[in-house]
Amino acid sequence: MAAITGQQFLDRLRQNPPTLYIEGRRVEDPTTHPATRNMAHSLAGLYDLQNQPELREKLTYEENGQRYPMSLLVPRSKEDLARIGEAHRIRADYSLGFLGRAPDYMNANVMAAGAGAEYFNQCSASQPGSETRDFAANMRRYYEFVRDNDLCLTHALTNPQVNRAKQASEMPDPYIALGVVEEREEGIIVRGARMMATLPIADEILIFPSTVLKENADKSRYAMGFAIPTNTPGLSFQCREPFDIGRGPEDHPLGSRFDEQDAFVIFDDVLVPWERVFLLYDVELANRAYAATDAVLHMAYQVVNLKIAKTEAFLGTAQSIVNAIGSGQFQHVQSKVSEIIIMLEIMKALEVAAVAGAELNEYGVMTPARGPLDAARNYYPGVYARLPELLQLLGASGIIMMPSKADREGPLGPQISKYLQAGNASAEDRLKLFRLAWDMSMSSFGGRQSLYEKFFFGDPVRMHSALYEVYDKQPAVERIQAFLKRSEKSETAEEVTA
Repeated sequence: MAAITGQQFLDRLRQNPPTLYIEGRRVEDPTTHPATRNMAHSLAGLYDLQNQPELREKLTYEENGQRYPMSLLVPRSKEDLARIGEAHRIRADYSLGFLGRAPDYMNANVMAAGAGAEYFNQCSASQPGSETRDFAANMRRYYEFVRDNDLCLTHALTNPQVNRAKQASEMPDPYIALGVVEEREEGIIVRGARMMATLPIADEILIFPSTVLKENADKSRYAMGFAIPTNTPGLSFQCREPFDIGRGPEDHPLGSRFDEQDAFVIFDDVLVPWERVFLLYDVELANRAYAATDAVLHMAYQVVNLKIAKTEAFLGTAQSIVNAIGSGQFQHVQSKVSEIIIMLEIMKALEVAAVAGAELNEYGVMTPARGPLDAARNYYPGVYARLPELLQLLGASGIIMMPSKADREGPLGPQISKYLQAGNASAEDRLKLFRLAWDMSMSSFGGRQSLYEKFFFGDPVRMHSALYEVYDKQPAVERIQAFLKRSEKSETAEEVTA
């Protein structure tokens, strides 16, 4: 099948719907349910991009006579990496960067894990050479399966927030957190829950180990890695309240199209076939899986390109507001827009640096440089909150006083057109623009985006701590020591001369 069309995605979703629950009811068909249909069709549009003649070469690659998504290309050169980055940005532009879990995000994970599959054979539960329990072979085959079928994946990393002071095994029920119940001839039985799966209207869910599995033992029932279809018996997704509330794109330009949904995932004694198991019981291997396969860096590379697209969208919206209301001559306005420009150029520079410093890893995969990516994923969560604030400051009361499309077509439509026009835009165009600014910065959709950005890669304090631990600071220390020694020698020479 290889690179699919939007219609193929919708047909697949309709034929094999995930077990979703929204507002107390099962979603029978995600392609028609009011809370999911618009997102499903937006995803279909994303898949259709790769079949457009002008984008086909940029969004797909050819191998053995088949076309595959560019995000699943195993990069062997910096040129390959640059092609992947361009594809990430094109896909991100489709949603103005507001679709955080587009399929290319998990594709980057699966690609890196598949290329570094030998890592998983270090697991004591793996049986190299076995038809079903060879974890490295399982991981390679899964990459090929995702690539050949152009699957849409979701994933879930963290345990439910019951008691952060205790380990999973110390909870009232040891299966509040997802854990292995037993092994059977055909696979493993798992029970418990994971938070959160973003974009649950997916073909499959990938359960990879969290990078912070807090268990003292070398072996743990909570250390696992596997992938299964989202309609697997016993697997359910409890979704949050939808942000797509049935309003059209003129009133809710983002929320009506790109509410990717979030859910916690319930595993009620789910059977995972052995051929879908990649890691089992080994805590150390679980905690190192993302870093050791470099999956975290390829995922971060997708994220940096996504955030560039998102910041460009904020810049375009901000300047459009300035143009519409004629406020560009004021220095405080120029200063606010300049803040966005600075954020954008920093992110663009970090992306360039990540490619420029890329090197082949031990698996022969061209991997972007870690330093710039670590800087980006620590920098952006800290500054993102300023972006919606800047839109609010530039739009002021205009982002509040926004009659709906129904209002504009109602009895007071002529008065709305007269009194809510802008100096350089009609009332209709101005209100469309300010509606977008509202959905980016103040609506429930925009509020969720702000929280999402704060914790996209994890707790900011822990992220900073991880950066401190991994970053090689010694060369900078040695430079200072060398400088201090050189200064001492210089002073001694001066004293001798005197």
